Amino acid sequence: MSAQAPAHARLAVDGGAPALPEPLPYARQVVDEDDVEAVARAMRSGRLTCGPQVEGLERDLAERVGARHAVAFSSGTAALHGAAFAARVGPGDQVIVPTLTFSASAACVLYQGGEPVLADVEPGTLNLDPAEVARRIGPRTRAIVAVHYAGVPADVEAIGALARRHGIALIEDAAHAPGARTARGACGALGDMGVFSLHPAKQLTAGEGGAVTTDRDDLAERLRRFRTHCMDRTAHERERGGGHAYDIAELGWNYRLSDIHAALGRSQLAKLDDFLRRRRRVAAVYGERLAGLPLDLPVVPDGVVSAWHLYVVRLRLDELSAGRDGVFAALRAENVGVNVHYRPLHLLSLYAGRGYRPGDFPVAEDAYARMITLPLFAGMGVRDVEGVCRAVAKVLGAYAR
Repeated sequence: MSAQAPAHARLAVDGGAPALPEPLPYARQVVDEDDVEAVARAMRSGRLTCGPQVEGLERDLAERVGARHAVAFSSGTAALHGAAFAARVGPGDQVIVPTLTFSASAACVLYQGGEPVLADVEPGTLNLDPAEVARRIGPRTRAIVAVHYAGVPADVEAIGALARRHGIALIEDAAHAPGARTARGACGALGDMGVFSLHPAKQLTAGEGGAVTTDRDDLAERLRRFRTHCMDRTAHERERGGGHAYDIAELGWNYRLSDIHAALGRSQLAKLDDFLRRRRRVAAVYGERLAGLPLDLPVVPDGVVSAWHLYVVRLRLDELSAGRDGVFAALRAENVGVNVHYRPLHLLSLYAGRGYRPGDFPVAEDAYARMITLPLFAGMGVRDVEGVCRAVAKVLGAYAR
């Protein structure tokens, strides 16, 4: 049944009463007393960094994903940088990245002196289009970054086949996709490396944090060295060996995750299945209640399981008297904390200066012009979901042609 709003309802942006009594954000972490106690135990342990909680988080995440290794980092962006380093991206190298993604997916290439080669996305899922990837592979291509947009797995089978054929690395940007799966397995275990974020907006959080999963011992070793200044022997390795000497042959960074953050991440990871169930319930209600309104709902292909990080709808602007930004402002006035994910990279000043311009990627640009992200997080209650549906129906009803 579609969401309904009274025909006479006056929009809050015009002075009417908002649909929700209090502002509802598009994302919010769910933290309980188990999480608080896990962090407290880590703080009492005497090992605040490079300790057993980091090792435990890595072990737990690798087991969950089905990978041989997981290497923790201080943020998802740091983890992406580590993956670019491990793939040996350097000056002159090119890496194919979807234009519809957060900046970090391409910034990690720039950090290494490489060149992001932007590509358009599929019209349905808004994931990286394998046909676009095939057209952009060249002699300088070092890697492909496949983003699992909004938690829906990208077509890693087709993209992975291209990567193997050309001998280049496939990096899954799985920041949106812990718990997402295809018939081949879990996201994060489908390429050479999988990159996760533990930011509070994601399905599980460490406060801040990230990780890279991989089956390859050589990549795992490079990742571990990179996050600790590329020292050939860490402080704990030197301590265990009774020596003090170390060497640095490549430029690395301090991207270590603390045990405090890791303790929260481990506690949250144990609840991931419950968090995903709750998100699926919200998405299912949206799918039922918003059907029939002048918008396109998210697309999840048969045979894959979405992690439902974001719920992105696309307005049918030809059926509305307001543009996306007008609808956005009206929903915000109704106390619905809508957002937009994302402005395509080629429309940002950083990439406009690299030869890209409007019109280069029509699928991504059309999606961006019409998209709005509705609230979706595990802590949403029935009243929250119903309030969002009422607000969307109210606003789109008022702007219907």
